[in-house]
Amino acid sequence: MAFEGLASKLQDTIKKLKGKGKLNEKDIKEAMREVKLALLEADVNYKVVKDFINNVSEKCTGKEVLESLTPGQQVIKIVNEELTSLMGNSESTINYVNNGITVIMLVGLQGAGKTTMAGKLALQLRKKNKKPLLVACDIYRPAAIKQLQVVGKQIDVPVFSMGDKVNPVDISKASIEYAKNNNFNVVIVDTAGRLHIDEELMNELRNIKDSVSPSEIMLVVDSMTGQDAVNVSQSFNEQLDISGVILTKLDGDTRGGAALSIKAISGKPIKFIGVGEKMNDLEVFYPDRMASRILGMGDVLSLIEKAQSAIDEKQAKELGAKMMSQEFNLDDYLSLMNQMKKLGPLNKIIEMMPGVNSKELQGVDFTQGEKELKRREAIINSMTKKERVNPSLVSSSPSRKKRIALGSGSNIQEINKFLKEFDMMKKLMKQTKNMQKGMKKGLLGKLPFMS
Repeated sequence: MAFEGLASKLQDTIKKLKGKGKLNEKDIKEAMREVKLALLEADVNYKVVKDFINNVSEKCTGKEVLESLTPGQQVIKIVNEELTSLMGNSESTINYVNNGITVIMLVGLQGAGKTTMAGKLALQLRKKNKKPLLVACDIYRPAAIKQLQVVGKQIDVPVFSMGDKVNPVDISKASIEYAKNNNFNVVIVDTAGRLHIDEELMNELRNIKDSVSPSEIMLVVDSMTGQDAVNVSQSFNEQLDISGVILTKLDGDTRGGAALSIKAISGKPIKFIGVGEKMNDLEVFYPDRMASRILGMGDVLSLIEKAQSAIDEKQAKELGAKMMSQEFNLDDYLSLMNQMKKLGPLNKIIEMMPGVNSKELQGVDFTQGEKELKRREAIINSMTKKERVNPSLVSSSPSRKKRIALGSGSNIQEINKFLKEFDMMKKLMKQTKNMQKGMKKGLLGKLPFMS
């Protein structure tokens, strides 16, 4: 879970402050000491931590905070604002060319995940009605070109390649001409990396930059490397003047030092974050939303956007209407589960909910809930069409239950439990609908214009 350790410690510190009716300078000093230790343990750059603590302390010891009726809330507000500022204040978007081709050059060390990230970025742009072209300029790493071609085929985005015997500068030049002639409006250049920064690598990248004049030079770094990622960002920026950073593997980074240090040290924003292995697992980086997540304040906006992009609105409305009627059957229940699965793993959804404490989530086995959903899906898929529409056929037939149990790899007790829960859910929905009707009749029915 991203920022797990840091989030847990900061939320504990804030909880202590909120529990006090009044705060004095000693309380603030003690809290800042805990925050400082939490940030250092999260592998945040020492200079960044020092400046952050100084800024927060200065603002928290002012009269408007110490004499406030809710000093704890004021401190949270200041910490939230400073964390947001540290990571860049607002999201940083891609600099698209108004007329012509937007060239995005991906750079970074070997193993950072540039090739996969090129595919993820292309997929996201394609969903935004852009027409991207992937360009294979890594001619050194074995099977790098093949890997990009596999990724391109997976997301249905073409790959421009001239093999591994042509100079990468010539490949990048030729790709722009190809894009012009075939109506592509975004070119994503996947460049070669090295195990470390050297003059040969930088010369090649500078030559590609000069040949294609990219709108964006995005550095791809592994967030789990912590301060190494920050140092790499600084070095690449000095050599190439990068426009932004893409952090990979943020979902597995429990510390978060890179995300909290890169903007302050390199001066360049984090534009995207990789949050999983699937091609869809790429998100725009919102500093304000990330700060809210770290402090346990949730990220409702991202959750809504995720739902809007993943769930079919028309189908959701139809399911909602059916749920409030007696027509809701097991086919509808299966559709509901499929819609929910599109939102992603349960732990990622819960992370976005306000008031969720990172400490409380530690050790929770979210796979159990996901396994239960898969079991229920298998049970429904083992039923006939008639049985799904009318589950009572199964409830009253031991032979049907036996057949479904065998087909779904479950037992009769699990079938009985599932059918009972489904029946209870339908009854609860009916009660909710009746309550809504009663409220409308009782409250609105008394108004003159409703009679």
